[in-house]
Amino acid sequence: MTPPKDKVPRLVGAIDEGTSSARFLVFSSQTARIIASHQIPIEKICPKEGWVEQDPEVILSAVKECLEQVASELRDLEYSPSCLAAIGISNQRETTLAWDKITGKPLHNAIVWLDMRTTSTMEVLLEKVPGKDKNCLKNLCGLPMSPYFSALKLRWLLDSVPAVKEAHEKGRLLFGTMDTWLIWHLTGGPNGGLHITDVTNASRTMLMNLKTLKWDDQLCKFFNVPQELLPEIRSSSEIYGKIVGGPMDGIPIAGCLGDQHAALLGQKCLIKGQAKSTYGTGCFLLYNTGSEVVESEHGLVTTVGYQLGPNNKPAYALEGSVAVAGAAFAWLKDNLGLVEEVKDIEALANRVHHSGDVYFVPAFSGLYAPYWQSDARGVICGITEETQRSHIMRAAMEAICFQTRDILEAMRKDCGAPLFNLQVDGGMTKNNLLMQLQADLCGIPVNRNSRYSKWKMAVERSFGWDLSERADE
Repeated sequence: MTPPKDKVPRLVGAIDEGTSSARFLVFSSQTARIIASHQIPIEKICPKEGWVEQDPEVILSAVKECLEQVASELRDLEYSPSCLAAIGISNQRETTLAWDKITGKPLHNAIVWLDMRTTSTMEVLLEKVPGKDKNCLKNLCGLPMSPYFSALKLRWLLDSVPAVKEAHEKGRLLFGTMDTWLIWHLTGGPNGGLHITDVTNASRTMLMNLKTLKWDDQLCKFFNVPQELLPEIRSSSEIYGKIVGGPMDGIPIAGCLGDQHAALLGQKCLIKGQAKSTYGTGCFLLYNTGSEVVESEHGLVTTVGYQLGPNNKPAYALEGSVAVAGAAFAWLKDNLGLVEEVKDIEALANRVHHSGDVYFVPAFSGLYAPYWQSDARGVICGITEETQRSHIMRAAMEAICFQTRDILEAMRKDCGAPLFNLQVDGGMTKNNLLMQLQADLCGIPVNRNSRYSKWKMAVERSFGWDLSERADE
């Protein structure tokens, strides 16, 4: 039953712009119940091997359509969009784009977080580092040198795209991650749009100092990135500005976090020692380290977890990122044709009680934490004439679980204590077998260690396959 109009509850909206879709959800602030929502899939563009792009205008259009559809749903339910107290934004991280601040048009497709084209750019920069040490900047930004992070993507755009170079020379160039692109357009675009980001997204660029929460002169100089191109860094929770135009006109935008940091908050991991793992296209495990900046010695990255208001101290986190999780299932479906629908993988994997000693390392574009091997490529080991597709399906599930255990092992070493409870979310958590395998393989009793040892052997076999990185050496 719809409440009387003079007692309509305040609602809260959330824009969730992910790698595979954009959606808008409206919740009751009293019960957290979803009142209305709309979701639109977003296609990826792969012009070359290892290159992954998305059209920023398609993403912006999808977000606006979601806002319009939800506004229509609210009116059908006899709610007014003016009932929304505020809107927050959660976005895919590291995905990078450049646009013209006069026209508002992107100057190139957005380079998606898992894109690997900047490997050669990284190698050039590492030439000026003693020993080509990929951790040379970790003490400032918490991140190893990797094509994963935004600074290398921006450097590639500046070096390789004539339109970006021209806009820079004319003083018309703006840079941002997806949160910045959306907020700029939603708050007016060329007509006074806010060019801002939050500390969580900024902490994924390799350009922000983790302790000062500001763009760092030394980091910007290393990547040769002019600071005037960069958005203003704000906290994760404050009123940034109001939406201009459309059905949500005048509604404040009052929250912004990278999607994995939003999940950390959403899972109520607000106390030091709590952790969550999100299973989507990739898999991301964040461990709240409180106000302490913990520098990992075992392949993890240090990041800002969240900052709830400009006058509050940030909470930091250790993170382990797995590039390929759900994407492995899509690959089995689309590239190998082993299954018609991804949802059928669980039933197929359940036809066998084990993987038949098959191991699948889905390093399609390198390995992230804790290995940081950009030259790794996928391998499937242990195949015999007895191997069936069900064994490969099960091995794909185990690959996600083993990679998560890799990260948990690194966290245990960095923090000095094992993690006994892990909050999980993401679309793949609907897969009961996957979640059971995850619980089993991370339990770490002795009788499971032989299989984990074989997984480590399979990972080593994935290293060094991409020789193109060293072709010019």
